[in-house]
Amino acid sequence: MPDYGRDLLFGAFITPVAAPAQQAVDLAVTAEEAGLDLAAFQDHPYQPRFLDTWTLLSYAAARTSRIRLVPDVLNLPLRQPVVVARSAASLDLLSGGRLELGLGTGAFWDAIVAAGGERMSPGDAVTGLSEALRIIRGVWNPDDPAPLRVDGRIHRVNGAKRGPAPAHDVGIWLGAYKPRMLRLTGEAADGWLPSLGYLRGGPADLDPLNAVIDDAAASAGRDPAAVRRLLNISGSFEPTGKGLLQGPVDQWVEELTGMALRHGISGFILASDDAASIARFGMEVTPAVRERVAASRG
Repeated sequence: MPDYGRDLLFGAFITPVAAPAQQAVDLAVTAEEAGLDLAAFQDHPYQPRFLDTWTLLSYAAARTSRIRLVPDVLNLPLRQPVVVARSAASLDLLSGGRLELGLGTGAFWDAIVAAGGERMSPGDAVTGLSEALRIIRGVWNPDDPAPLRVDGRIHRVNGAKRGPAPAHDVGIWLGAYKPRMLRLTGEAADGWLPSLGYLRGGPADLDPLNAVIDDAAASAGRDPAAVRRLLNISGSFEPTGKGLLQGPVDQWVEELTGMALRHGISGFILASDDAASIARFGMEVTPAVRERVAASRG
């Protein structure tokens, strides 16, 4: 698969634990101090062990000054799209343009229903996400004087007022694996945000999934490179190699460089709640991968 030529982003995927309450925020500060670009938090509103993700994003934004914040990914079935749009725009404005928006269709339906959400088939969940993209972007477009109307099958907006606009062009990144979600990513999203741990074949599985996104983007008249490819990763720093992303820094650099140049990944988000690992990723791995990729691109 091609190298899409995008600038590289590196981040930390931090568990939003409620106890100790400050841990996730402190790790976001660690990530910023280590030079990382993104602090990402999963969103499971039905999980009492976790902080509310929007509240956490806002608090982390106030504790930091440079790093971008990302819900990775927001549980749409429990969040109304107009409210999501205004929340995202508000935080982007308050943080000086430091929010990116990861969205997903939801997965743990028993927990979603228990929390008051409506159970949906996989097809309806994708339909709802597609409608939500139209609604969110419609709210973000206050230059259009017409009230926002989306008569969807899952989400309906009947004359909502538009605005506010975000401070910058917020990227909408979708967590997607199945063909219809991948096609929606290529047709309408700004980025693709899967997790390496869900790819049974490892990085090689990225190629056929990228191809679906590329074909959908081209069919929609878009440049496939307009869709950023990001990846949640996990691993451990070890004295000697024990497996993929389980070894010394040099091994990490080689493997991530290969994913960038051979599989088109331009964003790597390390799942870790260990401050030392986050710091090592930011200060040792990240600059070396940037240098290797830049040298290869020539």
